[in-house]
Amino acid sequence: MAYRTILVHCDADRTTQSRVATAAELAQRFKAHLAGLHVRARFEAPVFTDAGAAMDLLYRAYEERSKADEAAATAAFNQGIAHKGVSSEWRTADGAIDQELVVQTRYADLVVIGQHDGAAPVTTTPASLPETVAMATGRPVLVVPHIGVTKPPGGTVLLCWNASREAARAAADALPFLTAAQKVIVLVIDPESSPTGHGPEPGADVAGWLARHGVKVTVQRDSAADSDVGNVILSRAADFGVDLIAMGIYGHSRLREMVLGGASRTVLASMTAPVLISH
Repeated sequence: MAYRTILVHCDADRTTQSRVATAAELAQRFKAHLAGLHVRARFEAPVFTDAGAAMDLLYRAYEERSKADEAAATAAFNQGIAHKGVSSEWRTADGAIDQELVVQTRYADLVVIGQHDGAAPVTTTPASLPETVAMATGRPVLVVPHIGVTKPPGGTVLLCWNASREAARAAADALPFLTAAQKVIVLVIDPESSPTGHGPEPGADVAGWLARHGVKVTVQRDSAADSDVGNVILSRAADFGVDLIAMGIYGHSRLREMVLGGASRTVLASMTAPVLISH
């Protein structure tokens, strides 16, 4: 598999330009087409507001905000791809951001989305957007930290492995990164051998599969002990100077709220390196 179409979500957030720059570097590296997408949120009138002058004021304020957000997103995309020399296009859509992004992601090989910044001003972008898209589309999502990146992702990769379907999906989705990486560390935490999971040497099976793809791979077996598995992942990523974490995610949607497993939730909340997630 190769990444031939990369889709990057562009909102009015201050981190969009650096997110686009990361996506553009990947498009350069993989010789892919880059599409920037901005979604204009629908106007939602407060239920307690009567029609008339008050409604007109609210709608004008919505229009002004919508135009300003689109202008900021467009400028960030143009600045992020400047001088990169990549094939690119700009797209806009109207509707619910998560729904529109899910539809367009189905026609891309990789989607790049920013990590939610809890300290940022209120935005129309849902905090759970990365995991919502990954869970709904079957496409890999590269989540870029809101603090930005210091180097292109993919030199040293940490692949989180628990022998599950989701982990296998993430490993396959990350193959373009893994085959080009200088070093890939398969992280196995508290493994237990079973006929349907890990073999007698946990991590050895997936390492052999990756090696046949030409991946430079080592296996790191670890124990969570009293720590959350997500914190162990983040600690090992820091220990090994990892610039990309690849992992499967678990969860379900409950009344439009994404409920994730503990490790996924911890990593996506506290990540300092890009994380590629698959479901």
